[in-house]
Amino acid sequence: VQLVESGGGSVQAGGSLTLTCAASGVIFSFTAMGWYRQAPGKQRESVALISFGGEKVYAASVKGRFTISEDNANYTVYLQMNNLKPDEGAMYFCYLRSNFRDAWGQGTQVTVSS
Repeated sequence: VQLVESGGGSVQAGGSLTLTCAASGVIFSFTAMGWYRQAPGKQRESVALISFGGEKVYAASVKGRFTISEDNANYTVYLQMNNLKPDEGAMYFCYLRSNFRDAWGQGTQVTVSS
């Protein structure tokens, strides 16, 4: 399974970005897909996940500003990020739980300037 992210970039605080992650390869037993982020010197944290059943789970800090969505047919997941804050600048990683394994993308950089 391969995950390819796109959509990162630089924005000013209050701006918006949409991240996209496309999964390819042999995928079965899909469980969940979503996004994590990791800032320098910090632990990787969950941002938003969507389960096979469509349940969406968000980090408390992003609720109401970020929206995760998916294209099931193409194993693609999107993260719409609005009203970005400077401390949300990080490497954003796509995550997929399938085939009884975890898969990660290479990451896409998001920079938020104040």
